[in-house]
Amino acid sequence: MDLILWRHAEAVETGEEGEDLARPLTAKGERQAERMAGWLGRQLAATTRVLVSPALRAQQTVKALDRKFKTVEELAPMNTVQALLQVARWPDAREPVLIVGHQPALGLTAGYLMSGEAQPWSLRKGGLIWLRGREREGVLQVVLHAALTPEMI
Repeated sequence: MDLILWRHAEAVETGEEGEDLARPLTAKGERQAERMAGWLGRQLAATTRVLVSPALRAQQTVKALDRKFKTVEELAPMNTVQALLQVARWPDAREPVLIVGHQPALGLTAGYLMSGEAQPWSLRKGGLIWLRGREREGVLQVVLHAALTPEMI
């Protein structure tokens, strides 16, 4: 199973009275989303399930991909590794899964899948980590397929 963890692109900072879920992308964030979406559009299988946080910045990030997606409340900011993996149906999903979400959950999930512990890996805004789970001799192995930032594309 492929699990692609895409952090939302750069968003405006929360003001004193600002609502975190309503934070839009900055102009730079829009460019980051477009750049990464262009690359992903060439890489993703047509069967990829796209699951997205309800936060505006995540919704705006995924819209650059121009694919159908599902908004999932469990992917809101401050979600857990367990919630993310359950929503993705890791490692049993038959199709690749792209999750557009937030730190620290995305980095913690990547750290957990690669090391067995929920380590606080950092993932830059607009960046992604693509993991591939495969079974070898009855043991699940997790392979780092790609790690990119918008600046690398």
